[in-house]
Amino acid sequence: MTKIRETIDGLPVTEEMIQAWANEAEAGYEVEKLHAPRRGRPSLGQSPGVQLSVRLEPELAELLSQSAAERHISKSVLIRDAVRHYLHAS
Repeated sequence: MTKIRETIDGLPVTEEMIQAWANEAEAGYEVEKLHAPRRGRPSLGQSPGVQLSVRLEPELAELLSQSAAERHISKSVLIRDAVRHYLHAS
């Protein structure tokens, strides 16, 4: 059985982080300084992202899934990073 590790922005959540959040919550928050929750997906940059669809052969899709899981990031983040790296390298 594989242990699922919680992450934030691809970084594992540690016991120290959880304790710091608990201490912060116990100290209380100023309601005026809390930001209102937003609906929908988070923005990518300054404007909404453009959605693209691609077809991958099953073997490549499996490699993508494995690599994203190993790095604790989503497949979308891995694809964006790979395309960005490819375009900057050429």
